[in-house]
Amino acid sequence: MAFANTQKDIATRFLVLSDTHGRTMQLPTDAVDVAIHCGDLTEDSKLDEFKASLDLLRRINAPLKLVIAGNHDFTLDLPVFKKKLAEIPPPVDDAVVKREYGDFGEARDLLEQATDAGIVLLDEGTHSFGLANGAKLTVYASPYTPSQSDWGFSYDPQQEEHDWSIDTAVDVVITHGPPHGVLDYTHARKRAGSPSLFAAVARARPRMHCFGHIHEGWGAKQVTWRESTSEMPSHFTDIDNDASALIESLSTIQPKRCDSVEDVAGKDAKLRQLEQQHYCAASPSLQHGHGTLFVNAAMKGDDEHSQQLPWIVNVPLPKAD
Repeated sequence: MAFANTQKDIATRFLVLSDTHGRTMQLPTDAVDVAIHCGDLTEDSKLDEFKASLDLLRRINAPLKLVIAGNHDFTLDLPVFKKKLAEIPPPVDDAVVKREYGDFGEARDLLEQATDAGIVLLDEGTHSFGLANGAKLTVYASPYTPSQSDWGFSYDPQQEEHDWSIDTAVDVVITHGPPHGVLDYTHARKRAGSPSLFAAVARARPRMHCFGHIHEGWGAKQVTWRESTSEMPSHFTDIDNDASALIESLSTIQPKRCDSVEDVAGKDAKLRQLEQQHYCAASPSLQHGHGTLFVNAAMKGDDEHSQQLPWIVNVPLPKAD
């Protein structure tokens, strides 16, 4: 199954991952057209973690690798980095700080100097790329997440909402955090996604929206939109749930307390198969403008399942001019 194509659409294969946190991860060796990392390259924003993430990205078999920052990558957010340094109680060992975190802009330089491996660090905004397969890819990228903490790229939704300027011409939305109501449940069963982000995505209706941040929200869902967009879009009012489908989530591949013996055996077998191929796949049947594939690709798991799977997704894109 695939998106409803036009004659000018070109089949395009994406590898989507997020929240690797400087760890060594098992990734597929399959060739893809584009790789997307949705942020949290690091755990503590240290130079060694950025270098480890670059090594991970270099191993991916793709000519183009798009990367955004996450809240843990705070040295890429210079005002936050400077604020954190100013708050360190004296005495401050400048040599240690420089060795661990680098000078201002040093982490960004590491990423921006990796273009030989096809790695492109995206700042917030809209970006277009001509792909090697002849397709044109237009993405909207943003590292920002709602939070009252002092991590990087955060905004306080109680003071003001973030401006998500997502155009209807965007094919893929790449954010660090999820939209409210889709793959955003925390362990406490609270939705942690951004309502304003959901509204912006609902209005733009891209082919795919990929993100991470909420590790336990891992999964993919194909969403069919209602015919008209409401004035204040939400997952209650704007998703046609009868025509939408969950592809996978942690609850479909990891046993739960209430599962039967047969259910546990089935989930264990499915997870073993997925782990052997090192990814989960999605080729949703959605018509452009009428549906969106949502992917939470957070790879850092809990103690029992320390690594979650990245996603390989097939999405048709318009032909480049």
